[in-house]
Amino acid sequence: MTRPIGYFVHHQGRGHAERCASVVNALPDSQPVTVFCAKPDIFPAFTRPVELITLPSLFEPTGAEDIHDTTTAPDTVHCAPLGWPGIRQAMAQLVSWFASANPVLMICDVSAEVAQLARLCSVPHVKVLQHGRRNDPGHQAAYDGAIGLLCPGARALAQPDWPARHMSKTHFAGGLGVEIKRPDAATRAAARAQLGIASDQQLVVVMSGGGGTGFASAPFGIAARAMPETAFITIGQMARDWHATEPANLQHHGWVKNAAEYLAAADMVVASTGNTTCHQILAAETPWLAVPEWRYFDEQIEKAQALARAGAAHHLAHFPSSVEAWRTAIGTTIDAHDPALQRALVNENAASETAQWLAGLADQLLFETSNEIGDLHDVVHPIRA
Repeated sequence: MTRPIGYFVHHQGRGHAERCASVVNALPDSQPVTVFCAKPDIFPAFTRPVELITLPSLFEPTGAEDIHDTTTAPDTVHCAPLGWPGIRQAMAQLVSWFASANPVLMICDVSAEVAQLARLCSVPHVKVLQHGRRNDPGHQAAYDGAIGLLCPGARALAQPDWPARHMSKTHFAGGLGVEIKRPDAATRAAARAQLGIASDQQLVVVMSGGGGTGFASAPFGIAARAMPETAFITIGQMARDWHATEPANLQHHGWVKNAAEYLAAADMVVASTGNTTCHQILAAETPWLAVPEWRYFDEQIEKAQALARAGAAHHLAHFPSSVEAWRTAIGTTIDAHDPALQRALVNENAASETAQWLAGLADQLLFETSNEIGDLHDVVHPIRA
């Protein structure tokens, strides 16, 4: 029987789960896969057999914590509080599976601790490489100990400070986890008809992701007043400000299942730089004002800067706070737009190419193991004879 592949998925936001499903669905049905996650309901549909195991959360307290932890964790870990039964149970489940399943590979998306656990348990692992300021010992140990790194982004978005030793073992997969449909006039017309947007109506779509608390609504009240002939529609999680006065050309549609239609209909999008959001916008080739949200290790700040360097988005550190500043930001975003630069950052074959890369790693590992055993027999047999 083919040795299984394990896949750990962080449950903050949906990007980790979406790219996991994309990769797993591209693997052959003959390849056993076991997925570990604390929230199994965040996954899109798997189209092939998958074992999905629910783990306790590694960072959410349950009330069962039994030690008053006043220690400082070593720099080699990020989340290792003392006295958390849930963490012990999660790690025990992973170690037990390592011992019983004998996996050929463990994919970690993402946790420096789980990646290092796999290495300590003598299991080869692939670590997902995300943007951010990750030069700390914990991330570096996870990256150095990996047999390969998987970056869910194009090579053109690589950070300048990523070292050569990591770049040499990185597989870049721009567009991974997102269904890519190239824009055309018919798609735009159909999307506008579906959303009830007139063909000549200027439309700015604001996308607020699910990995945090969402955008505050007040800045967009100012934006809408700055351009009263333009329709502003927000989708996703918005934090309503009690002091915000909102004009009639600003509407909040909340969570929607057809974000791609909004992007197809839009003349411009304002969004943060989460993984799924990025690839959806790049695939739609929409003029983009990128404003990062707070994330650990400045992940979205670094991603926004990378997008700006690549010419794929206009980047601001924060939302404009006045009518004139909004007009300038929107004008600059539209004037600087180059759809070809966006198009180059997403690959329709990202999932299948990633699956092939993983299969190649697994084959290489097994081939090398077989050769080592063969070499050992060559040495031992003459002695035994």
